[in-house]
Amino acid sequence: MTTSSPEATQAHSQGHPQRWLILGVICLAQLTVLLDNTVLNVAIPSLTREMDAATSDIQWMINAYSLVQSGLLLTAGSAADRYGRKKMLLTGLALFGIGSLVAGLAQTTGQLIAARAGMGVGGALLMTTTLAVAMQIFTTEEQPRAIGVWAAVNSLGFAAGPLIGGFMLDHFWWGAIFLVNLPVAALGLVAVVALVPESKSPQGDRPDLLGALLSTIGMTSLVYAIISGPGHGWTSGRVLLTAGVAAVVLGAFAYWESRVPYPMLDPHFFRNRRFTGAVAGAVLIAFGMGGALFLLTQHLQFVLGYGALEAGLRTAPLALTIVALNFSGVAAKWTAKLGVPVSIALGMTLMSGGLVSIATLAEHGYPGTLLGLVLIGVGGAIASPAMAHAVMSAIPREKAGVGAGVNGTVAEFGNGLGVAVLGAVLTSRFAALVPVAASSLPAALASAGSAGERERIIDAFSSGLETSLLVGALAVLLGGLLAAALLRRAERADSRAAGA
Repeated sequence: MTTSSPEATQAHSQGHPQRWLILGVICLAQLTVLLDNTVLNVAIPSLTREMDAATSDIQWMINAYSLVQSGLLLTAGSAADRYGRKKMLLTGLALFGIGSLVAGLAQTTGQLIAARAGMGVGGALLMTTTLAVAMQIFTTEEQPRAIGVWAAVNSLGFAAGPLIGGFMLDHFWWGAIFLVNLPVAALGLVAVVALVPESKSPQGDRPDLLGALLSTIGMTSLVYAIISGPGHGWTSGRVLLTAGVAAVVLGAFAYWESRVPYPMLDPHFFRNRRFTGAVAGAVLIAFGMGGALFLLTQHLQFVLGYGALEAGLRTAPLALTIVALNFSGVAAKWTAKLGVPVSIALGMTLMSGGLVSIATLAEHGYPGTLLGLVLIGVGGAIASPAMAHAVMSAIPREKAGVGAGVNGTVAEFGNGLGVAVLGAVLTSRFAALVPVAASSLPAALASAGSAGERERIIDAFSSGLETSLLVGALAVLLGGLLAAALLRRAERADSRAAGA
């Protein structure tokens, strides 16, 4: 038995009577967290001008949020399991709202960076508890569709951030992009108090404080190394030092978790083929999608000449495809009919095909890019929820918060890795084709002496983009096949055990 109240008991056996309304409430909270991952990017010119912010200040404004959030995901999920998912959901909403208020009224770069870090703490609590609560209030049969809706909101958040940010900046001052979170947080607090049942692990495990500290330091260091790599160089002292700290601390975390009687993340989970297959696939989905969108945005702006808002609109079909298939329940029906392993293999094969389409057809205009975006959207709509459900269902219900933390952590890691690795492939290919010592496409174009040289530079960038997207396509395809094979073996093992 996982839950600790009559309402939650009902949710476990029959599904909570107001489960879809509750899902809408927690998805709204989730959406604000995801929007703030990308919404600040469009405000960079305003912040630079009005706050006299240096480049390093801007980097910390953006990274403080993602670093704190990704570093705390496992700890936040564990706290939700132990102390109550409703309590942590309320705490996350309150912290996110307070951080948004401080950010919107900030007068200095230091205040804004601190506020963004505070929002990251709230974001980590919300990212883990929303999925954990969804697993508690829906029946086993309804969970795939509920997770599909949750996953669609994730895609919508990342795609809509730049669009909403651009609209707000056209009509208001930059602080409005944070203050718009306040009514959502207030509505969420009232709705969670009124609707969401409390649930937590009944075992009352002692808190794993050292495990929480080690996982937070280790994951923050790892994400920081990945974020810093492209800008500072992979062999720079900063990157090597933080990567070394991450390796040592995460190694210590793994050792500690294998020895402590009440581990935050039980190492035995990794002996479950379903869990390891789903985790591997989730990393590579995020790797392909995160890296591809990063590269595609550059292609639309630098090569095709679109503005930031127009480029955002032209990538929207990807998110809209995911939203349509998941909100309608079509993707969940396909997964139920095909089974999880086949769904994941099919979804990631379609995503891989989409990346190949963008790589090979983008030079012929937007239609090739559109085809690729739709293919990635269809594939992501099928594979991402199936993968998230595989991760969550491989972990005991009483550890739903930890499962959500793992799911969020591998997504953050895969996304960062995709941007770093595919960005590095693009940079190395571009550098090999362009003899000028320029660190980026804009710098190379600025140093070009003629129209012909500019055209050669853009062709070199397009070639590098094609190569990196093809590398991403191969990684996604192999990841899908690997995840599907591991999940298929896990299903066969379960069937043999049930028949014994």
